[in-house]
Amino acid sequence: MSTEPPPGSGQPPEDDPFRKQSPSGPGPGQGSGSPYDTPSGGGPYGQGPPPGGPYGGGPYGAGPPGGAGGPADPLAGMPPLADSGKRTLARIIDMILVGVVVWLLTWGFGVTEYTVDSNTIQVGKSLAQAVVAAVLYVGYDTFLISRTGQTLGKRLLGMRVANLDDGATPTVQTSLIRALVLWIPFAFCCACVWTAIAGGWSFFDKPYKQGLHDKAAKTVVVALT
Repeated sequence: MSTEPPPGSGQPPEDDPFRKQSPSGPGPGQGSGSPYDTPSGGGPYGQGPPPGGPYGGGPYGAGPPGGAGGPADPLAGMPPLADSGKRTLARIIDMILVGVVVWLLTWGFGVTEYTVDSNTIQVGKSLAQAVVAAVLYVGYDTFLISRTGQTLGKRLLGMRVANLDDGATPTVQTSLIRALVLWIPFAFCCACVWTAIAGGWSFFDKPYKQGLHDKAAKTVVVALT
């Protein structure tokens, strides 16, 4: 009988190469199957963090700073967190790519953001255009993140989104929550202001460099290169 969870179960696949080893997994020296784990537990990015993790405690179950007997740091066994500047650049790439599609669709169906009144041109966003933008941006993020953890921008810059608790590729449900928090305000009211706030939060967030959308979905963005 197949051990794979049924569709829509919300559980990441067991063969996800990025999934961290569960506590009941192989013993010391047996390896966990993750490309970021070695027998020493440090992975290709160097030795693993000291007890308690290099980031100390955290809101998702990490032990206190230096706490030798507490739960393991959620980031143990994962590659390093992605640089916030590169995350911003990846988001801009995604916005441009999807924005071009939004413009082509709205232009093709006669949904324009320009109205001509006498000798003046007024710029505004129609509800129809906002709906198209929301659907495309949310669908784009949800589909790609739930498949590989990477949008095109993140793939180009060597990053991926991972569940904070197990390092796995986010499920469709998790990816959808993340995308809704990021793109619905962008499409209907706050545009780039909200994107700057939600994404820019990672520049100041400690210890996991999470944007507001990451906090809502309990994900992190890690570097692959």
